Amino acid sequence: MYRCLVIDDEPLALNVLADYIRQTEGLQLTDVTTSPLEGLQRVQAGEADLVFLDIQMPELTGIQFMKLAGNSCKIILTTAYPEFALDGYEYNVTDYLLKPISFERFTKAIQKLPLLQHNKPLLQPDYLFVKSEYKLRRVDFASILYLESLRDYVAIHLSNGQKILTLQSLSSFENELPDHLFARIHKSYIVALNKISFIEKNKVIINDYYLSVGDTYRSSFQKKINYPQDT
Repeated sequence: MYRCLVIDDEPLALNVLADYIRQTEGLQLTDVTTSPLEGLQRVQAGEADLVFLDIQMPELTGIQFMKLAGNSCKIILTTAYPEFALDGYEYNVTDYLLKPISFERFTKAIQKLPLLQHNKPLLQPDYLFVKSEYKLRRVDFASILYLESLRDYVAIHLSNGQKILTLQSLSSFENELPDHLFARIHKSYIVALNKISFIEKNKVIINDYYLSVGDTYRSSFQKKINYPQDT
């Protein structure tokens, strides 16, 4: 079963492809979006095996999207401009659908997909891209110490001492970051588990940072790290 994501800035194209996916055995529609940046976050979070991707979009082109996504999912390009086909195949796309897309042509593209082996997920990326200062910046999971909510912004504190500010909610990062690597400990903090030096009462110490553990998150955090319970 391929989990499918459709990214297109035209609502009509989204509806057509969503309908085709629902009619096709072996495909499961997970979401549709007009925002390639939102779509990229979903791919980075491992929420899609197959992306139907428009090439000409104002926020981020399909070619730029594929450069950022790497090999984390299969891609079927969709566009009204046949001259972009050659560029797409340089990224080893599964197929190239020219709008308007018929169901017959859609089916032929799906038949080119390899069968997914049971219980063998696609490789997931070990990084994500965040929008900061009008550009997308790659952030490796291994470089993150913790994330801090600052009203409308989130500060990503890195092991090299740098701090990245992004206009994004902490909850959205909670959904994107791998659950086995990160934990929400407070309404204002998500921490990298392998960067924790000490846990002292209701504090988590990462390097020289002392971060509070909130009452709401204490139980789930303690279970995640197998924290010994008081007897």
